[in-house]
Amino acid sequence: MGKVISFSNQKGGVGKTTSAVNIAAALTKKKKKVLLIDLDSQGNATSGVGISRRNVKNSSFDLITGNVEPLEAVIATPFENLFLIPSSIDLAGAEIALSEYENRNLQLKDKFEVLKVEYDYVIVDCPPSLGTLTVNALAASDGVVIPMTCEYYSLEGLSQIMQTVKQVKKLYNDKLDVTGILITMYDNRLNLSKQVLAEVEKYYGDKLFKTLIPRNIRITEAPSFGQPVIYFDKHSKGSVRYINAAQELIKRI
Repeated sequence: MGKVISFSNQKGGVGKTTSAVNIAAALTKKKKKVLLIDLDSQGNATSGVGISRRNVKNSSFDLITGNVEPLEAVIATPFENLFLIPSSIDLAGAEIALSEYENRNLQLKDKFEVLKVEYDYVIVDCPPSLGTLTVNALAASDGVVIPMTCEYYSLEGLSQIMQTVKQVKKLYNDKLDVTGILITMYDNRLNLSKQVLAEVEKYYGDKLFKTLIPRNIRITEAPSFGQPVIYFDKHSKGSVRYINAAQELIKRI
């Protein structure tokens, strides 16, 4: 059975989607068969692996509402061993659609069990909120990775998502745990970065990824070419760090 790892943070702009895409791709370099699920209506994870939403037949919206069988929603990407359940604009209305379901927070649980049989890792890019879609993902996950930047607003938001994980664990999924906190866009020239990192180490030291993802122009450029950074520039610092983070993830889960 594979493992389901959700990437979640209610704060936008923290490198959540970038990390989900690049760690998913990096895991394939470790000879793993990986499924990336885009639960964000913005669809950045979908375009980040070279897939246009205009050509999508079935999406993660169809998955969560039960319109298709789980494996029917999966499509291949241009990258070996990396598969995708793409986003669609319909996800913007998913909260309303799910309100009609009796067990609206558990719509993904059985579906993910089916997918875990086929893939070594299922990586879920959650929307930047702690709403119904994210709760569904967490309720069906083995672990959650929390990407965050070294800013005080990110530090304040960290306690909020930790509390959400605790609640989901209590109510829906007693196996859920925080796989790790991943620092992104790290700049060691800034005192603020060092101060926030020290605070995270102080309170969440055992959960903190040792690998720090730096600010890196190649990471920023890669999505516009529809490629994970390890394909766009495999020798870049960002590529090397994401490969290291993927290796660390394997050991943590």
